[in-house]
Amino acid sequence: MRPPHPPSPERSAELRRRFAEEARCERPDLSTLCLLIGAEADGALDEAGMDAVEVELDRLAGELPYRPGSPHAWALALRELLGGRYGFHGVPDDYRRLESSLLHEVLRRRRGLPILLSVVWMEVARRAGAPVYGVALPGHFVVGFGEPGAGAGQVLADPFDGGRVLTGADAELLVAGATGAALDASMLTPAGVLDVVLRVLNNVRAWAAARPEQSGVGLWAVELSLLLPSHAARLRYERARLLVQRGEFLAGAGELEAYAEVVAAVDEAAGEQVRREARAARALLN
Repeated sequence: MRPPHPPSPERSAELRRRFAEEARCERPDLSTLCLLIGAEADGALDEAGMDAVEVELDRLAGELPYRPGSPHAWALALRELLGGRYGFHGVPDDYRRLESSLLHEVLRRRRGLPILLSVVWMEVARRAGAPVYGVALPGHFVVGFGEPGAGAGQVLADPFDGGRVLTGADAELLVAGATGAALDASMLTPAGVLDVVLRVLNNVRAWAAARPEQSGVGLWAVELSLLLPSHAARLRYERARLLVQRGEFLAGAGELEAYAEVVAAVDEAAGEQVRREARAARALLN
């Protein structure tokens, strides 16, 4: 992928308005929110490009057999179509690429992170009428079919592995490999749309944090996260530090001071530490 090319300020403002509006809908649309993230990352993704992604998801759904039957049959049908016929899957190198977190690029390349491949699986399956949802296993996102919960007929599939249907032992190994802990039934509950979107943005933030020259990417990912109805207060601190890192010392100092007041209400020492950071940022203006 070419270096990230942001949209114009006017386009970005419109994308963010739509993102905030969609996130606050009674039933937010996952593909819409992921495409708005993609358009914020890639200024070349225009309205026609976003529409084309929706059309492609519809087309793929139309290639699924009509109502395959059981949750297991749905999982096998998605594996055969997306993992088999179209070759959607992931490889370790995908973790080092920003486009692995962008829905339009994942559809184009047929490669991506587990969560974005899972978005493709979910959106195609949902359009075809499948009982599908995301399952946010620690460190590895998968999809579920059927009634959620162990022993309830739930079937898990791993889009990163081409849609391989997971046994209980497979899921236990994925969790143990990521956390060293045992699989808990609470880990098998469906992930909400906004939980998925926040996890996508967290991945973008992590990608940018490892690349200081991409602080602009980290900044828009934080700012979109802040538009979600529920978010961690510490994101404001992260945004302030990114502003300082990018040389916007006055804005960053102001954000740090505002955050310090919030923190000081519960931890005065921590609040004072943030105030010191704010003073250091203001000193850089001189």
